Amino acid sequence: MIRRITLALAALAATTAPAFAHLNPEEHGSFMAGFSHPLFGLDHILVMVAVGLWAAQIGGKALWAVPTAFVATMALGFGVALAGIGLPFVEPAILASVVALGLLVAMAVKLDTVVSAAIVAVFALFHGHAHGGELGSAGALSFGIGFVIATALLHGAGIGLGLGIARLSGGAIAARIIGGATALAGLALAFG
Repeated sequence: MIRRITLALAALAATTAPAFAHLNPEEHGSFMAGFSHPLFGLDHILVMVAVGLWAAQIGGKALWAVPTAFVATMALGFGVALAGIGLPFVEPAILASVVALGLLVAMAVKLDTVVSAAIVAVFALFHGHAHGGELGSAGALSFGIGFVIATALLHGAGIGLGLGIARLSGGAIAARIIGGATALAGLALAFG
């Protein structure tokens, strides 16, 4: 089982292309540009899947409340950036989110649903702001809808992964290993 998870993580890492996550602003503005944006950056994929995986670990209402809080606050951050309101430390906060969410999964931290949703919401604000800050105003609505849908699908993948491995013998350990690998990948992105 660990071998399968390792192979899946290696395949995921091999198929991402962080350099393509931040498109030329003139190419933004379409639904497909927004939809593809979270799918081509390792930092985006790791965070979105980790949110879903953590929600699955917590269970109950958190299963949907935590990813929903992320998506809603990300959309708010997108709007804040489009309105021209700056946020400090956007890129460092995004990289910190990879490490922090990976650690929350690795340590199988089970917090109250509201607290968990608030934690992901803080990080989501920066993710959304980065999307809006790179875009400009052309085609913002269609781009925003695209990246919101892609983000929700990545959260769903994380939930599915979490629920799926929870059914396996040793699944809790496998989820924690994935969380640890996510945190390490975040450190590599931050300092690599």
